Amino acid sequence: MSASTLIELKRVHKRFNDFVAVEDLDLAVSVGETVALVGRTGAGKSTVMNLIMGTIRADRGTVTVAGADPYASFASLKGKLAVSFQTDRLLPWRTAVENAELGLLLLGRKATDARRVALEWLDRVKLQGAAAKYPHELSGGMRQRVSLARALAVDPALVLLDESFSQLDHVTSATLRRDFSQIVRQYGKTCVFVTHRIDDAIEMADRILVLAPGARLALEVKVAPAQREDADEAARLHALIAQTMGGEEQ
Repeated sequence: MSASTLIELKRVHKRFNDFVAVEDLDLAVSVGETVALVGRTGAGKSTVMNLIMGTIRADRGTVTVAGADPYASFASLKGKLAVSFQTDRLLPWRTAVENAELGLLLLGRKATDARRVALEWLDRVKLQGAAAKYPHELSGGMRQRVSLARALAVDPALVLLDESFSQLDHVTSATLRRDFSQIVRQYGKTCVFVTHRIDDAIEMADRILVLAPGARLALEVKVAPAQREDADEAARLHALIAQTMGGEEQ
């Protein structure tokens, strides 16, 4: 594993009873890279994400994140890895800033420092003036921004997104994807995200991995900034990925 590689999976196999979710997967993600995992339901996207998070262990093969086995050495990745899920998972009795600072407090940061950093990240995700609001006072897009601020506030090397934009309306989702991508690149974060929406992958990723059942790599696409900004080129990539997937789910 080179110094520039943050995530590496080698010959990884994972089975759930008789169902093979991941079969001999090789995967590497470089520092500062944004990688999308795309595929139809049952392709193994979420299983791969859970292997990287360390919530499940591979049956065979090795998984290495920031030099450690994320399952066996879960504690060593504390503060280095942050996750944002499909639902915002905010605590309803805490305000936006209290939710955003939670990860820092759990890491032992002083309350004054945690509050300062949380406020800075709420500003960066364009939630100025919303710090004192409770989740029920925020729109879906605003709640997801709080979730992202909470994930980024701990200054993780790696950010994992599990369908984080899929429950938002098209306009809100597009705006949040653009803002998040800008922040990730500005602060040099490594990001891996799961999506079944091809447009999300093209708009955000440096590299798109299209997975077939068993998390087999069916297609790998590198996306240059000029390609995502060119409507014709983006449409060509969309058609290629959709054809590989056998038709989009949405």
